[in-house]
Amino acid sequence: MQLSRRPGPRLVPTKLEDHAADNLRFIRDAMERAGPFTGVPGWGGVAMGVTALVAAFVAEQQGTVERWLLTWVAEGWLAFAIGMVAMVRKAGAGDTPLSSRPGRRFVLAFTPPVLVGALLTVALLQAGLTHLLPGMWLLCYGAAVATGGALSIPVVPVMGACFLAVGMCALFAPVAWANGLLALGFGGLHIGFGLWIARRHGG
Repeated sequence: MQLSRRPGPRLVPTKLEDHAADNLRFIRDAMERAGPFTGVPGWGGVAMGVTALVAAFVAEQQGTVERWLLTWVAEGWLAFAIGMVAMVRKAGAGDTPLSSRPGRRFVLAFTPPVLVGALLTVALLQAGLTHLLPGMWLLCYGAAVATGGALSIPVVPVMGACFLAVGMCALFAPVAWANGLLALGFGGLHIGFGLWIARRHGG
């Protein structure tokens, strides 16, 4: 009696190009995970510093806390707009756009300290502790730059540490020094490190 062999299921060979595409995707994902975010702007930082110096001068002329606060809040929004536009442009022109994995990680690391600063601003205003605002702003911004900078080029965490140092000084300094220390931090540090970044890392 002759037994017939039933044919098994046919195996469809995986195409070589499919393997190559999978390997390329894996390599690209690995490089994105390992690579730093290089979109921190240099000239944008310089522009933010210049507007902060102007804001410090204008704030010094104000006769009430409300007008002083309005000056610095307006400067904060202006600096945010300048920084975002400059960052999007630089990141888009480079290898790590803001929508890339390094860009998203940078934003996620940078954002929480800034949100904490906004909430503390409201809380300190309600408590009447406006003299603590300059130090708190510098500390929260320094924390944001340091944490976000850990995923960026090495000089950015150094800038964050400098903001933290100025913030600690502002927290215990006389109230009369507030605008000067804000000018030193948001003005001088942005300009100095912005020039360094623009020279060493472009834009």
